[in-house]
Parts: sequence; C-alpha cells; structure tokens
Amino acid sequence: MNDRVGAGATNRAGRLILVRHGETEGNVAKVLDTELPGLPLTERGVAQAKSFATNLAAAPRRLFSSAALRARQTAGHIESVTGVPAEVVDGVHEVQVGELEGANSAAAHEVFQSVYRRWHLGELEVRLPGGENGQEVLDRYLAVLDHLRETYLTPGDVSERGDILLVSHGAAMRLAGRAIGGVAPPFTTNNHLDNTETIELVPRYAPRVDGATFLGWECARWGRYTPPFGTDVEPTADDPMG
Repeated sequence: MNDRVGAGATNRAGRLILVRHGETEGNVAKVLDTELPGLPLTERGVAQAKSFATNLAAAPRRLFSSAALRARQTAGHIESVTGVPAEVVDGVHEVQVGELEGANSAAAHEVFQSVYRRWHLGELEVRLPGGENGQEVLDRYLAVLDHLRETYLTPGDVSERGDILLVSHGAAMRLAGRAIGGVAPPFTTNNHLDNTETIELVPRYAPRVDGATFLGWECARWGRYTPPFGTDVEPTADDPMG
C-alpha cells in the first residue's frame, strides 16, 4: 500500500477493512434479521467466506467480527484459511429494526428504507419503530472503529503493518462509511454491499515531531467501486440488511 494518503498526510499502519458476512437464508428470503444471534450461513455463504479469505493479497494482522452468528461463522472460515484467530467485539452488530424484525414484506422494507435514507441525509434522530435511531447506531459502531484504529492503526514500527479485518453487516457498514469515509448520498443509499464485499478505510495522519495527528478516514473501496464515488454509478440490487 502506498504510504501517501492524501495531500500532506501519511499512513504506515494499514487499512481497516469492513467485510459484510456471507449469505444467510434471511438474505435469500429478504427477511429483516437483526436480533442476536441471528441466522447462520447458507452453504453458499460458507463458500463465499472461504473464497474471500483465499483471495486476500495477504493475511490480516488481526481479525474481528460482530457477535452475530453469521458474522462469527464468516470470520471462522476466514480464520481457517488464513490462520489468524477470529475475535468477537461488541457494538458492530446490524441496525436493530425493532417491530420490523422478521418481516420480509415490501411494506416493511419500504419503512426501513425510508428511515435509513433519512439517516444518510443527516436526520439521525429518526427512529425505526421500536428500534434504533441513526445516532445510536453510529455511537456504538464508531466507538469500536476508533478503538481499533488507536490500538492497531497508528503510525509506528513498520513491523506492525498490516490490515485489520472486521466482519460486520451491510446497513451498519454503509452508515458508518457515509459518516466517516467522505462518501455521500445518493451513492451511499444506492449502492448496497453484496455478501463478503467490503468498505475499506484508510486512517490519515499528519506527521509531527512528537507523534502524529489523526486527520480522519479515507474510503479506498466501497464494494466494487474505488474513488471517486460519483453520483452517476448504477444503483445495485435492493439488499439492505445483513
């Protein structure tokens, strides 16, 4: 990876790669499945997780997952290929949909999408019926990303370089990517993440004599897209949850 990330900023530690878990039966049936522990992977989901791990350019330095069963299973299969132990972290589970849990109707999806789009437009106080609002999702999720950055992705000994993988969930990942990655709607609302697709975040630092100042994150990949993330890209299939 290039050490130069943006004008006047350096990064020598690695990327934080958010990975959507493999396919579940809930994904196939378009069920809003958000409560823990949730549904397991399908056979196809297992194959996706193993294929993702096999196609990594290098093994990650550390591997984490949410507490959801599908994320833990995905991380377990990545561990089986790479040999990097998978660890569970709290706070990075999927958006909690409350009264919509278990629904797969067009009406339920429209309620979710309407609220979710408003979050991406900055209306984070809007709440899903009986579930979370956008600010609550970001508060728990971004706290984990900050901890991982401060622990593993600060400039230092070059022997400590390497990417950090976090297996998580599509809607929560997209909201976090919108909040800190410099990516805006309608790209963020139009472009869902397929199973095992990634959002790749690079921490940017300004060098100082007494250390380095964190400047923010730069999004290096969103699913199949790399910067610039324009508004003229084709919307992907509607698969909001996971």
